[in-house]
Amino acid sequence: MPPQAATMVRTLKIALVSVALTLMAAAPSNLASRQARPQPSRRSALTLPLTKPHIVVKKGLRELRLYSNDKLLRTYRVGLGLSPFGDKVRAGDRRTPEGDFYIFVKNDKSAFYLSLGLSYPNVPHAERGLRDGLINRSQYEAIIRALKGQKTPPQNTRLGGDIYIHGNGSQSDWTWGCVALENEDIRELFAAVKVGTPVTIQP
Repeated sequence: MPPQAATMVRTLKIALVSVALTLMAAAPSNLASRQARPQPSRRSALTLPLTKPHIVVKKGLRELRLYSNDKLLRTYRVGLGLSPFGDKVRAGDRRTPEGDFYIFVKNDKSAFYLSLGLSYPNVPHAERGLRDGLINRSQYEAIIRALKGQKTPPQNTRLGGDIYIHGNGSQSDWTWGCVALENEDIRELFAAVKVGTPVTIQP
């Protein structure tokens, strides 16, 4: 190799090594800078209190939608019962019920982080249960009285009960008929709604 070419090759190698060392020295500083930079919040806080809040659960989409005065504020992912398709009929069928309900209790000591009790069974469930012989006339009338007063309907008939919106994860259908959210989401929802808030669960 001619002397002039060899000199150029040596100069190029030195330059490349110098650039590599410079980049290596700068990398930790850049990483620390990225780590120190505050991360933007995933969503802005809700403005409370809400105006006429209501909740719509769309089972097929695995979504819970929170509205204030008909304005959509939030869409949360949900998990459903282990048997996610179809309306709840009886205790133990592991289905999430469908229809119109209201929140009858807010439980901040839930085994599933936080929970909102739903007024299942509602009138259509009670009527069907009476027709099909799952409940008797006395049980039917007790359910109707509770619903008219926006109280807790009987939870221990053959129709089942203890249906809640609660935490502990939304990545699969794992409940016995409840609607499950991530803990961060149920915490926000729990703070935003009150007892009596209407809830509609759709197929």
